[in-house]
Amino acid sequence: MRLIGDGSTAYTGRQPHQPRAAKLAPGQRPPQFVVFSWDGAGEDGQKLFSHFREVARENNAAMTYFVSGVYVLPEDKRMNYQPPGHPRGSSDIGYLPPDQVRATLEQVRLAWEDGSEIGTHFNGHFCGPTGVASWTVDQWKSEIQQAKQFVRQWKTNTGWKNAEPLPFDYERELIGGRAPCLEGQKNLMTAAKDMGFRYDSSGVNSQVWPSKRHGIWDLSLQMVPFPGRSFEVVSMDYNFMANQSGSAHAPAEQHAAYERQMRDGLLAGFERAYNGNRAPLVVGNHFESWNGGAYMRAIEHTIRTVCRRTEVRCVSFRQLTDWLDAQDPAVLAKLRGLDVGQAPEGGWAEYLAAANDGKPGKSAPRKAEAAVFHGRLRPAGD
Repeated sequence: MRLIGDGSTAYTGRQPHQPRAAKLAPGQRPPQFVVFSWDGAGEDGQKLFSHFREVARENNAAMTYFVSGVYVLPEDKRMNYQPPGHPRGSSDIGYLPPDQVRATLEQVRLAWEDGSEIGTHFNGHFCGPTGVASWTVDQWKSEIQQAKQFVRQWKTNTGWKNAEPLPFDYERELIGGRAPCLEGQKNLMTAAKDMGFRYDSSGVNSQVWPSKRHGIWDLSLQMVPFPGRSFEVVSMDYNFMANQSGSAHAPAEQHAAYERQMRDGLLAGFERAYNGNRAPLVVGNHFESWNGGAYMRAIEHTIRTVCRRTEVRCVSFRQLTDWLDAQDPAVLAKLRGLDVGQAPEGGWAEYLAAANDGKPGKSAPRKAEAAVFHGRLRPAGD
């Protein structure tokens, strides 16, 4: 272990339980990637962070936890935060009490040791006309730097000098995030690229294979089926809630129906990709018990249903980014040529063999099968 700075973080070597990203062989169909991600990850009295860590372990899944910097900053040190365009020390999501700051730090440490990713949800969660949508590139850079600083200096800010450090160098670990309210992505991506990010997940896309924007991967949330409705919905718990009840306080008799609707919508999006273009499915969540916990139950059911399916890889954004970077650009271009739910005509062997050798219609030299995302994340139930 090599302590960094004030000892809040430490370099402890390569992160455990990381699979090796292998290039697709000619004619090999891609795995079905699924990313479950959590905005503003913190451990409060509901203990949902620790609960879903266990759900991930039980289902051989890695996840991405987007930590809000103010969740590891004690409220009595709130004046250390200078949000762009807002009074010093202000935050629209508030601050956690000391016991929850300590619990959040513990869950962050354990999540990284599990093999999951620690990203950022930045800090004060400012939305609307004066929020992140109005920030300049330089203001975003300030927000990113402060988010890093709060994680890298939590011992100084809390005074817990003898506590165990986080087992990673956050300068190396932090390669992506998601903006509050999915706003301000353009300037954020420009700033993020300059500060070493490799991806961003702050927008909304269709269920197609991702591409790079502003020099980094755009791994945004997606539009998925909304059962019983004539339109699709963003693949996030908050968006299901907003379109169902408009608030987190609907009558209790509606909760089971809301749970089924989100569960069935996510599973329909999964099946559409799994049996079609195999585009990665990106799901966003919050550790909240909105509408009686309907959305947490829907997410848990989805995780337990899809993550052990054949050829499915439930991964973090970092792991997905590593896999994308390992692929032949011509293969990725072919994958991006498939529309939502569109399976390749003639099968994967014919479709991707042509991308590898430039000879349309040539049979694959080996039986087409799901590409191996080498290395299990961890033994089941470990």
